[in-house]
Amino acid sequence: QVQLVESGGGLVQAGGSLRLSCAAASGLSFSFYAMAWFRQAPGKEREFVGAISRSGGNTYYADSVKGRFTISRDNAEKKVYLQMNSLNTEDTAVYYCAAKFSYSDTTAGKTYDYWGQGTQVTVSS
Repeated sequence: QVQLVESGGGLVQAGGSLRLSCAAASGLSFSFYAMAWFRQAPGKEREFVGAISRSGGNTYYADSVKGRFTISRDNAEKKVYLQMNSLNTEDTAVYYCAAKFSYSDTTAGKTYDYWGQGTQVTVSS
């Protein structure tokens, strides 16, 4: 069982920035997993945000966040990050990190094996 714990959410004004972190449980072979961030706003379906390959050499983003959000990872620390800049009210959601073995079909949430509990991001106007 993989344990993922997100942190870093909070309330920020439009135009501001936040950095989310997702820590994997010790003992996990973190570098074996591709990682991703998803989000879910109230009343909406879960939405893909971005993904990063096992080594961190490849990333992929949803069009809605491209150029504003950056995913990175530190395999030694077993963490993945989501730097969010130029936030707007449409970015308000619960953000989840997810892990799976293969860096393929990265936008499909159903293909991910492990999920964190989520962290709330609220952007005020």
